[in-house]
Amino acid sequence: MAAPPATTLEGFRGTLIQPGDAGYDEARAVYNAMIDRRPRLIARCADVDDVVAAVNLARDQAIELAVRGGGHNAGGLGVWDDALVVDLSDMRDVEVDPATGRVRVAGGATLAELDHATHAHGLAVPAGIIGTTGVGGLTLGGGLGYLSRKHGLSIDSLLAVEMVLADGSVVTANADSHPDLFWAVRGGGGNFGVVTSFEFQAHPVSTVVAGPMLWPLERSEEVLRAYDEIMGSGPDELGGFFAFLTVPPGPPFPEELHLQKMCAVIWCWSGAPEDADAALAPMRALHPALDGVAEMPFPMINGAFDALLPPGLQWYWKADFVDRLTDEAIAAHVEHGAQLPTMLSTMHLYPIDGAVHDVGCTDTAWAYRSSRYACVIVGVDPDPEQVPALRDWARGYYDALHPHSAGGAYVNFLMHDEGAERVRATYDGNYDRLVEVKRRYDPANLFRINQNIAP
Repeated sequence: MAAPPATTLEGFRGTLIQPGDAGYDEARAVYNAMIDRRPRLIARCADVDDVVAAVNLARDQAIELAVRGGGHNAGGLGVWDDALVVDLSDMRDVEVDPATGRVRVAGGATLAELDHATHAHGLAVPAGIIGTTGVGGLTLGGGLGYLSRKHGLSIDSLLAVEMVLADGSVVTANADSHPDLFWAVRGGGGNFGVVTSFEFQAHPVSTVVAGPMLWPLERSEEVLRAYDEIMGSGPDELGGFFAFLTVPPGPPFPEELHLQKMCAVIWCWSGAPEDADAALAPMRALHPALDGVAEMPFPMINGAFDALLPPGLQWYWKADFVDRLTDEAIAAHVEHGAQLPTMLSTMHLYPIDGAVHDVGCTDTAWAYRSSRYACVIVGVDPDPEQVPALRDWARGYYDALHPHSAGGAYVNFLMHDEGAERVRATYDGNYDRLVEVKRRYDPANLFRINQNIAP
């Protein structure tokens, strides 16, 4: 079927990009280069009215509709073959009210842009670990990051959203207006409409004490057990994730560690800087081979991986929530973490206790409030010929760990083809309520190019 002519979007102020246009291949590319899809029309919106026009066109002409924010989504669900893509990447404004700490973020903004605006006022929103991540997709899936133990998920700082619904109407959802919709978008992904702006309550975070500690791979079990203990008992200001990684061959890493497979913790202490040493003392007692922890502005640690992981790499993801690290799970981590197939492949364990546990499992759509960790296994490499090796390693690692998991997984870490049962497990006891909200706001399932909750 031929692409609809641009004139069908009368008054559209943004940019319309179709197959054959200059820039089409660039516009359809997403962060994960394993995804290669060819949309019918990319509507790069300039404002909310553009979003309304694009949603109306897709609905009225029965065209598949995909929604793209930052484009980081693991499964590349911001684009789809023969679809109309509502692309928010030109809607990037971030407005901070320093008097109240409230932050309004447009739907196409990235974490780097959010951090840049808030840091100028000594503030931060808990969100992510890579600056190129889109605020929108991260938040709608829940929003893990360095500050989660102290300030909760991104959705726990969310005050309101402006949304374009399937019927083309524009609504504000918050605790008082459309509260059922506000409940659903806090973890329910893009199932209910296009969120054109988010309003957050930011927190006083400016300078942090952050960076990596690295240990030899043969100490993985010891380090993982110590990390589990400190995360279970340490103050909420202590954030950071455990990882298996290959040391990049460049600064700031010493040459003798280059390309070594190692275990690590990437720390972020958000309390008073003078208290960081006491909090980190139990891990320093394990004498890391590298201690790169230092005082720095928060945006520096939140963007530390940006250069190492640029857009355009091949990514294959597997994920789970974890209630506790059993002996069997630790043994599986030690075995498979030592088999990283490429330099950029990794496994991360993100802590989701502390302030995340202060919110009930049914208070938002994000159901796994009682779990301890979100685990993600990612095979990563620039070479498409490595994809089978990336996939095989990630699946083997996942298969060994999954019997020791909580059942579901962080929705932002799911690939596009994991199936309806995996989505249901991810929302656990909240799934049926999400279906009710879906039926109310999108009964025809216009917004289905996502980890879909079918009405």
